[in-house]
Amino acid sequence: MERTELNILGEFGLIDRIASQSQIHNPTTIKGIGDDAAVVVADHGYQLLSSELLIEGVHFDLGYVPLKHLGYKVVVAGISDILAMNGTPKQITINIGLSNRFSVEAIDELYAGIFAACEDYEVELVGGDTTSSRSGLILSISAIGTVETEKITYRKGANANDIICVTGDLGGAYLGLQILEREKKVFLEAPEAQPVLTGHEYVLQRQLKPDARLDIIKQLRELNIVPTSMIDVSDGLASELRHLAAESGLGVRVFEEQIPIHQKSYLAATELKLGPFTAALNGGEDYELLFTIRQEDYQKILDHTTDISFIGFMSSDPTEAFFITKQNEAVPLTAQGWEK
Repeated sequence: MERTELNILGEFGLIDRIASQSQIHNPTTIKGIGDDAAVVVADHGYQLLSSELLIEGVHFDLGYVPLKHLGYKVVVAGISDILAMNGTPKQITINIGLSNRFSVEAIDELYAGIFAACEDYEVELVGGDTTSSRSGLILSISAIGTVETEKITYRKGANANDIICVTGDLGGAYLGLQILEREKKVFLEAPEAQPVLTGHEYVLQRQLKPDARLDIIKQLRELNIVPTSMIDVSDGLASELRHLAAESGLGVRVFEEQIPIHQKSYLAATELKLGPFTAALNGGEDYELLFTIRQEDYQKILDHTTDISFIGFMSSDPTEAFFITKQNEAVPLTAQGWEK
């Protein structure tokens, strides 16, 4: 039998391959594989189901990630998918695989972070499983949420000339990771050296303790705005933009001068000799919300919210995927992203 290497498909190709073989027969299943969360019929509206898997050495490094922060972050990663469907997270379950190198106190610290996030985002830990692991710490979260039938938002659904919006700022999490990796390398070469982290608190927090944007979902509810499409920014802005465009059969144009990047991220990028816009477009783990709105909803957001940026528009030409520079040059938007 012919052998195909996984790296030929990549993460998204593998997901598409599995999805193509998946069949839905249950009439209560509205949406299966292919969006931020699965959608099933509930007594009132829809129930949303999502899952995330984090593996030591692939998604996190305990050499510089505090266990409490890791616990908090795994909850954010899980519920962000529910928010990306315009839903409200309600419950989570956590599965954990661990070795005997972890003490009871260490696990208490991990769960202190989990419970802190549960309190902040008004969700409940209702179950999970534990097992031994020979390959380091493994964490899996399943998140459950709800959304009214008329407010469900998919990756598809955008229309030509819809305005592209993004919350918060981008690239900080990736730059925080680069700072941590740099200091780890220094430590391995010179264990007596002290890490140089002063001045980078903002990007470090963006990496170690990100925010899930429940506040934005609540604001959209108050303004009676239902986005036409939405996704969370976990794999980099360029990758997520291309997802929205492909699912809606449209093109996309975003403008460099509109991409929100924090001043602290600019400073970190300069120190690291990295392009801040490269970090925003192709970094990951920002967990901001990327969504499209109708033209008539623009003024509502402009008048009532302060943490949403308008970065471009959806094009009727599905072959267009451009990043418009400050010099008005149209650069093809390539989705490198994080395929982990």
